[in-house]
Amino acid sequence: MKDTEILDPTNTVKNREILYRLMISQLFYDGYHNLAVELTSIIRADPPCPPSDRLFHVMMTGMANERKKKDEELASMEGTMGLDLEFETEGSALAPEPASYETAYVTSHKAACRAGCFTFDGQLVATGSVDASIKILDVDRMLAKSAPEDLEPGRSEHGHPVIRTLYDHTDEVSVLEFHPSEQILASGSRDCTVKLFDISKASVKKAHKVFTDCEAVRCVSFHPTGDYLAVGTNHSVLRVYDISTGQCFVSPMASQHHKSEITCVKYAVTGKLYATGSTDGCIKIWDGVSGRCINTFIQAHDGSEICSVVFTKNGKYLLSSGKDSLVKLWELNTSRCLIAYTGAGTTGKQEHSTQAIFNHTEDFVLFPDEVTTSLCAWNSRNASRAHLMSLGHNGPVRHIVHSPTHAAFLTCSEDYRARFWVRRQTSH
Repeated sequence: MKDTEILDPTNTVKNREILYRLMISQLFYDGYHNLAVELTSIIRADPPCPPSDRLFHVMMTGMANERKKKDEELASMEGTMGLDLEFETEGSALAPEPASYETAYVTSHKAACRAGCFTFDGQLVATGSVDASIKILDVDRMLAKSAPEDLEPGRSEHGHPVIRTLYDHTDEVSVLEFHPSEQILASGSRDCTVKLFDISKASVKKAHKVFTDCEAVRCVSFHPTGDYLAVGTNHSVLRVYDISTGQCFVSPMASQHHKSEITCVKYAVTGKLYATGSTDGCIKIWDGVSGRCINTFIQAHDGSEICSVVFTKNGKYLLSSGKDSLVKLWELNTSRCLIAYTGAGTTGKQEHSTQAIFNHTEDFVLFPDEVTTSLCAWNSRNASRAHLMSLGHNGPVRHIVHSPTHAAFLTCSEDYRARFWVRRQTSH
């Protein structure tokens, strides 16, 4: 490459041509003559490329700069780790495979269990059911109940894992989410209400705040500050409520709304963006301040209903699932699907909605297979399949959620049960 061939940030085609010429020169230099000739003919390199070691040195310089950039980014995010494909071409240590988790506790409702969530510190879980009830369970007590006697002497003294049972809805509890920093639980229901419960008080049985809608509630997501709550219903327009005043906000641009009911909503960790999915097959990305739609992935899952959306911790990617039984990882700044996680669903089409989620370190993507009631898991970075694991339910898993802090997750099923799974620390 001539010294006059300088990268032009505005000319992608020219820059790629320079890159390919560097690759050919490096292949010649390293002795891969046949590969270099083949690539030369494919891209029609003219004039011919001489042997050169320049690409290697450019790469070394670039990686050093990337490492510095990554360190600065981690420092600004207070050490938050997670999925970042930009910096992870080499292998990295993975958290325990989900297939190594085991059931630590099972709780039952009187009808199908379809909602669940963890507190921000991973110490409590909540489950919701078609029977209109909500259970709140203590994680340490669930672990103590199931621990072998030699690991946890006197475990029966810890008390019952179910610390609250709430009956304030009149229909199915369809979604649950804990406040990001306070002991408050939000529940959405087919009775067209969202209710907030102060669970710090043992005597509380009823909600201290209620947001009433005219449609069944399907999904909710707290803003990271906890000041706002996004609510999706069987209507096509998303609502955002101010928690303290109860004021409701909607996007003023009618053309930006979904065309049918909203199935999922999730804020990014920074609160600058939130994403919604719908039965119209579209995923929309919204500005967290103005409430305006800034991007739409049309027919994100080939027109199938969108079942879940979740941002990575760094906000660079969005993980989605659809009723086509596919899970996709989207790069937000290019609007491209970078990775498709395939192999879940023997029929290729689901009857029910369920979620694709990350584990707490974002090393793995988890997705329940509806037909076999087993857990599909993939390496999040390269989509290689991890071991399949039976979830032990006698019906489809309608909800799955992973602990934000520990190797543990919760599955909620049509068989009326919620199972708490954990990776136990093995002692030597």
